[in-house]
Amino acid sequence: MEEISESETAFAHRRGNLFKAQYGIQWSESDGGISATGRYVELSRRLYNVMAPYASSDPREAFFNYRDLDIGSNESGETDFEVAKEYGAKYFRNNFMRLAGVKTMIDPENFFKNEQSIPPLPTPPSH
Repeated sequence: MEEISESETAFAHRRGNLFKAQYGIQWSESDGGISATGRYVELSRRLYNVMAPYASSDPREAFFNYRDLDIGSNESGETDFEVAKEYGAKYFRNNFMRLAGVKTMIDPENFFKNEQSIPPLPTPPSH
């Protein structure tokens, strides 16, 4: 993968990464005492903590389609560019600003968005 420059595609995680891992959990049970949701979320957090030494750090990064809201996100329905720059750098590294420029050309009204989407570039204040 490292034969292709990280600036040639949106996917920047090429050099030095041996694996990518995605954690998923689902359940259909519920119980009267401790909620099943709480129990399974706690188990998933324990797994996540055990795996942390084997994951990227400083900064922690993620593959975009492997949603990781812990690395930052906007509130649902909102898009703050400064917030997006934080998680965007973790998903796209140096490609974030280039991708925001593309988003500005294709979707300037930011119709297509989620908590971690790439926003259009901010409009400079008019004088």
